[in-house]
Amino acid sequence: MITDDDILRQAARWADAGKKVALATVVQTWGSSPRPVGSQLVVNEDAAFEGSVSGGCIEGAVVTEALDVMETGDPKLMEFGVSDAMAWEVGLACGGEVKVYVERLEP
Repeated sequence: MITDDDILRQAARWADAGKKVALATVVQTWGSSPRPVGSQLVVNEDAAFEGSVSGGCIEGAVVTEALDVMETGDPKLMEFGVSDAMAWEVGLACGGEVKVYVERLEP
């Protein structure tokens, strides 16, 4: 199993190699959610990622947003829930809500 330390070490390796890196963190959940608060996903500019914020159901959307955050530098709070059309589109049908904060890591 990948630990939080593994995710942060991977982020450091990518940054040391000169790649842009973003970190996504689950900051709030309600009801049934696939991953707990504090779960993280690190993404590099090539769309490679490690870790998990959703067990797979919303990670594609988070990776896409992370690529934008790397370019703009503007952090983003993403919200997914069963009443949200995007949640159904990306597969979050678990009955809960998840908020994911995405930020660019500075070198």
